[in-house]
Amino acid sequence: MPGRSLLLAAAASLLLGSAAHAETLRWARVGDALTLDPHSANEGPTSTLLHHIYETLVERGLDGSLQPRLATEWSIHADDPTVWVFKLREGVKFHDGADFTAEDVVASVTRVTSETSDFKGLHAAVAGAEAIDDYTVHIKTNGPSPLYVQNLTNFFIMDKGWIEANGVENPQDFKAGEEKYTVRNTNGTGPYVLESRDPEVRTVLKLNENHWAEKPAVTEIIYTPIKEAATRVAALLSGEVDFVQDVPVQDIARLQETQSVAVTTGPENRTIFFSYDMTSDSLISLAGDNPFKKPEVREAMALALDRDAIKTVVMRGQSVPGAQNVPPFANGYDAELDAYGAPDYDKAKALLAEAGYPDGFSVDFHCPNDRYLNDEAICQAFVGMLGRIGVKANLVSQSRTVHFPAIQNLQVDFYLLGWGVPPFDSQYVFDFLVHSREDARGGWNGSRYSNPEVDAKIKSLATETDLEKRDATIAEIWKQVQDDRVFLMVHNQVLAYATKANIEIAVHPENQPSMTNVTFK
Repeated sequence: MPGRSLLLAAAASLLLGSAAHAETLRWARVGDALTLDPHSANEGPTSTLLHHIYETLVERGLDGSLQPRLATEWSIHADDPTVWVFKLREGVKFHDGADFTAEDVVASVTRVTSETSDFKGLHAAVAGAEAIDDYTVHIKTNGPSPLYVQNLTNFFIMDKGWIEANGVENPQDFKAGEEKYTVRNTNGTGPYVLESRDPEVRTVLKLNENHWAEKPAVTEIIYTPIKEAATRVAALLSGEVDFVQDVPVQDIARLQETQSVAVTTGPENRTIFFSYDMTSDSLISLAGDNPFKKPEVREAMALALDRDAIKTVVMRGQSVPGAQNVPPFANGYDAELDAYGAPDYDKAKALLAEAGYPDGFSVDFHCPNDRYLNDEAICQAFVGMLGRIGVKANLVSQSRTVHFPAIQNLQVDFYLLGWGVPPFDSQYVFDFLVHSREDARGGWNGSRYSNPEVDAKIKSLATETDLEKRDATIAEIWKQVQDDRVFLMVHNQVLAYATKANIEIAVHPENQPSMTNVTFK
């Protein structure tokens, strides 16, 4: 029972430090960071932890606005619309004492755009970077890219000298299971320094005494992944942890009534959806056939999905159902495309029969069990709904450490995935999930969807300066994506954070709370 062992380990650590000061914050969530390589895994919990160790040029505030971090100013070059100019913060040092300069930004641009980077899709328009002086960087794009700066909120800056000294010019290839020095070792400019790490058990961060910003209230972070929902909540109620980031929806009401606990809720910039291999002639789990290629089958599956039932029964009201796979936060969201109807099982059965499957079919259905709110329960609910139309979905529930590489390596036929949109723009969805798998784009396109006309439109978004024209293109892409049923959207997540009553942590739209913003009452 891994949950029990994790809890016991946490309890043991507490006995050793039972007189812990308020400055120590014990943070628990469902899963650990997949890696400490800052350009290897474009995944929420990974980036959230890394934001405490590494820093970005800009960051996303609680209100969704861009704010300075390592860059104090940014603008498009007055004489060249293909160049972004960044003025950097002076006096910043890496954890090993090295000075932060423009050369580090240039080295980080080179690294994040390399083949093994899971973030390269955000920088597909980048042609190169140049250090103009110690604190000025020019990043050149292949054409005017007026929204490029919006892509930089998870672009972590590394030390050029440290990269070269440790032979880590390329990021870890996470989906291939590569081991690298950067997986367990760090050297950022962030507010906390890595002190120790036992993956999937415990990570300890200490305050960076030389950080450029005001000293935060939290001077030590003990980060403990606890997969089991009941164990996470029990750890909070017993005082063994101070902050639970992934509050199980079934426990929110009880925790809200507990005097020693504070619960804060808010919408997340993240959708939860199903997708499937819609192009291959043969599925992995259904040799010689692929029902998902047929529009009637995709329509039938959409008619079987009861989003309201999932909201009520599985999510206990903590979700916002929808049909467009982009959050309301993002540019390109359309309330009409997000509208959905009630399930129609009779019509769904008729469509399956029309497609040549009067008795349905059987297929493997892959689902994570340690990433999103009630992810496995959502999948279980859909298994039952599909069963009503004759589709037997054989649920394969597994850790995200296995699930995510399987999607990227095209080893699954049908799966659940969640997707946040850090740039707050639909291009991010299109670049990673819709565009054909080529070059920097399509890295998470597990549906194998490929439409040359759509690809061309997606590429045009990166350098379109007429924002009205750009928005019109986004609308055209979404209409095609919806017509083709590339995604079977379920809902937008609603977050709940639970803390000891004397601790305040605001819900972040990216679900990236910073321990530098914690206040103690």
